[in-house]
Amino acid sequence: MKTLNIIGAGKVGQVFGRVFWQQQALLPAQILNRTQASARRAAAFIGVGQAVASMADLQRADVYMLAVPDDQIGSTCAALAERGVLDVASIVFHCSGAKASTALQAAAACGAAVASLHPVRSFADAAQAAQQFAGTICSVEGDARALELLIPALQAVAAQAVQISADSKLLYHAGSVFACNYLVTLMETALRAYQAAGIPADLAQAMAAPLARQTLENVFALGTAAALTGPIARGDLATVNAQQQAVAAWDGQAGDLYQAFIAPTVALAARK
Repeated sequence: MKTLNIIGAGKVGQVFGRVFWQQQALLPAQILNRTQASARRAAAFIGVGQAVASMADLQRADVYMLAVPDDQIGSTCAALAERGVLDVASIVFHCSGAKASTALQAAAACGAAVASLHPVRSFADAAQAAQQFAGTICSVEGDARALELLIPALQAVAAQAVQISADSKLLYHAGSVFACNYLVTLMETALRAYQAAGIPADLAQAMAAPLARQTLENVFALGTAAALTGPIARGDLATVNAQQQAVAAWDGQAGDLYQAFIAPTVALAARK
């Protein structure tokens, strides 16, 4: 198995680490999170891997996953490049739905192949997400060498990979936000946004349907505040503003709807 270093071990990083390891797709080697204690908890959840305290402790691996907040992808990638562990054999990918693989320019400058991989599902409950990961649709884009590894890895965990363009990432992820955060009243807008981003109609429905069902299940199982996920819940307001502009450029009415829901969603996030 190719070795995988995980940088950012929140729910998304933990779930990918666990399913990749359980299905022998990738071998988690080192795990770096905000604190070493949280990295140890992530390693325990994943079932394998060594928790490290800082970027200086990272050793070489075949693959690096950056499951960090959107606004930290560039700086984290730059720090990884400065660590000196990347070369032409390395693969680096991030898990943002809004940003493209171009955010990993520092790794590409070292010769590494780069990509983005975004799962279209809710991660409110990490254990449940890992248990039910089979069938999850994941968007991927990036260098051919990176996708030659990531797509078979996703197939090994019974996920479905859908290739999209880097230029469509903001609009594509806006579709995910509409479907997950704004639920039934925005489902039509979500499906149209997916299609405007280049996703065929049947795949748009396949993406939106399970995401909406999972979110509704989480609302009733966990409560609305606990079920809320996405950029507003993470405090990524820069991503929220960029998405609003991208949606407004595509469709003025959809842009107005997105803007209208920002404030109440921020208020709901404050209850978490």
